[in-house]
Amino acid sequence: MDNTRLFLFAALVFVGVLMWQQWQIDYGPQSAAPVEIRGEPGQPQLAEDILQYEDLPEQADGVRGTGEAPSEPAAVLATEEQVLVETDVIRAIIDTRGGVIRSLKLKKYPVSLEQPDEGLELIHSDINSLHIIQSGLRNRTDTAPTHHSIYRVKKNEYRLADHADELSVPLFWMQDGIEVTKTYLFRRGDYLIDVSHRVVNNSDTDWQGSQYRQIQRARPLSVSRILYTYTGAVYYNDEVKYEKVKFDDMEDERLRVQSTGGWIAMLQHYFLSAWIPAQDDINLAYSIANTGQQPATYTIGLRSENRVIAPGGRYEFTSQLFVGPKIVKRLEEIAPGLDLTVDYGVLTFLSKPLYWLLSFYSKYVGNWGLAIMLLTLTIKAAFYKLSETSYRSMAKMRKVSPRLKTLKERYGDDRKKMNQAMMELYKTEKINPMGGCLPILVQIPVFIALYWALLESVDLRQAPFILWIQDLSVKDPYFVLPIIMGISMVIQQRLNPPPPDPIQAKVMMALPFIFTVFFAFFPAGLVLYWVTNNVLSITQQWVITKRIEAGGT
Repeated sequence: MDNTRLFLFAALVFVGVLMWQQWQIDYGPQSAAPVEIRGEPGQPQLAEDILQYEDLPEQADGVRGTGEAPSEPAAVLATEEQVLVETDVIRAIIDTRGGVIRSLKLKKYPVSLEQPDEGLELIHSDINSLHIIQSGLRNRTDTAPTHHSIYRVKKNEYRLADHADELSVPLFWMQDGIEVTKTYLFRRGDYLIDVSHRVVNNSDTDWQGSQYRQIQRARPLSVSRILYTYTGAVYYNDEVKYEKVKFDDMEDERLRVQSTGGWIAMLQHYFLSAWIPAQDDINLAYSIANTGQQPATYTIGLRSENRVIAPGGRYEFTSQLFVGPKIVKRLEEIAPGLDLTVDYGVLTFLSKPLYWLLSFYSKYVGNWGLAIMLLTLTIKAAFYKLSETSYRSMAKMRKVSPRLKTLKERYGDDRKKMNQAMMELYKTEKINPMGGCLPILVQIPVFIALYWALLESVDLRQAPFILWIQDLSVKDPYFVLPIIMGISMVIQQRLNPPPPDPIQAKVMMALPFIFTVFFAFFPAGLVLYWVTNNVLSITQQWVITKRIEAGGT
């Protein structure tokens, strides 16, 4: 295998990865067409207006209870009072129906550069799309508030005071002597929320019930046609570790996995929502697919074991909720395995240290674009000797390429004699035609790992570089970097030995143009890596080639 073919192979591997991602989009789950839902004039109607109680989990004893959906469709009221909660990093809306979080905006993560004051609404509830946080209690006598029950609140606005570090938002429910206080505890500068249900039994009989926590969402309304990232549910425990539960999987079969600790989450590019129970609690991870309404909803949840509270007693169910960006360091602090939601795929063992190094450089230079360039320089330095071997082999092949052309003209179509003559030439000139293969092959996994590290890094979202590039997570608006990349590929080809096969030579000539068009729609941060890598490779290869051509080794 000559180095030209190896270059084609490396390009094919990379393009193959991207084609597989596109296949996931084209033949994977597709969003159902939204159906218009009409209500009374002046009354906004949310997607939940037509949801039934089918989104409740089974009770811990396997019984659904009287809270189960009726056999005939009957719409339920979507909202009651809305409670506004605002801290320094989030702005949330809690519905007094069930204490459901219906909206949560991330104030530090704008929707776009054009809307710097409008935070991204990660949790939302509207007519065509849904992503909400639910939790509640279940028992056989319905003396337990579900996410359909009505709570009372003392006030409708809660704001974190200037000198306070925490903000508590209590909701109250009472029935048949059972008092439940559902409390959200928000913290300054944090996306981790404590959620508790405190049950006080003032009745004359034992109260028995369990807690459930779930995340419900619809399929995304749109997906990227260029870069595929996973959107859907995942769960984690010590036995299964990290497992994806796709929307189609939920339709095919309900998830039922019992484990100690762990967590469940809904993922999307750069962000996640996750329920984290106490790590010594036993919970059932479950899924529910409701496809009978538009939009269809998909739920991933956790349900605890039953607890018995004697008359006059009390018990508090506790969990933690995370709704925010995929910042690896913070996720590692919250729960084991939660950092795996930053999905680097099978090359996580390479992508994680690359991301750590990228963050290290960014911390000191204060620019993620410069950090990408420094990381690329570090990788090139680490593989310098391997690259040198490859480029030396290419330079020697380039030096003897006129003699190879002469051999081809002499032997014509007699491939046996041609190969024998080539082997003699390689032996005389001490050239190993495979000498450039291994160094390049070794670097392919590193490049793919870095590709995922850059793609999954929320730090690159809306991160500026220089001048016209104000967001490294989107394409170069003027296509300057892709054009530079294409030019660098042409220069690299000029330094490589020309392909002996005319068809192969034409393919090589077309590659820079093809890759330029292809990368024109890639995030600028990824193209910046490729450009920097090419420039460093050209410099190293040019020096080695000139040395070989001058008679050096």
